[in-house]
Amino acid sequence: MNKSELISHIAEHADLKKTEATRALEAFLNGVSVTLEKGGKVSIIGFGTFEVRHRKATKGRNPQTGADINIKASNLPKFKAGKSLKEAVN
Repeated sequence: MNKSELISHIAEHADLKKTEATRALEAFLNGVSVTLEKGGKVSIIGFGTFEVRHRKATKGRNPQTGADINIKASNLPKFKAGKSLKEAVN
């Protein structure tokens, strides 16, 4: 399912116009993004949790040349599925 299909699904199941569903989805995505940018965490009971994890700097190897390279530390968004979502998938 891509973004436009998700918007159509939301509009159909929430009895909204597509423009309203688009605004609702954009507001949700923006809220999650802003919260993660600030280092926060978004928990939706039964669905899952969005959070930021820190990855330490490491050393790697260029597979073409075999030379050692330094990989910078970074922050990554992570999603952990909730119990209800896990059960629905299985």
